[in-house]
Amino acid sequence: MDAAPKPGTVAAIGEEVLVAGLGLAGVQVLPAEQPEAVRAAWRQLPDDVALVVLTPAAAAALGELPPDRLVVVLP
Repeated sequence: MDAAPKPGTVAAIGEEVLVAGLGLAGVQVLPAEQPEAVRAAWRQLPDDVALVVLTPAAAAALGELPPDRLVVVLP
């Protein structure tokens, strides 16, 4: 029997101009302009974050992602 998905929160990492508006929808916004800031934001994500929205630059900075969270990359 499949387990029900864990409820969780949503976070967004990337350039502030691209992710700031997501905060209006209750998304935890973690602005990060430089690759090292993106990697630091990823490492500091709370355990209850189930979905991470990334800008294309943030996704490139992270490279291969661990499979422990659902990730979506903005177009």
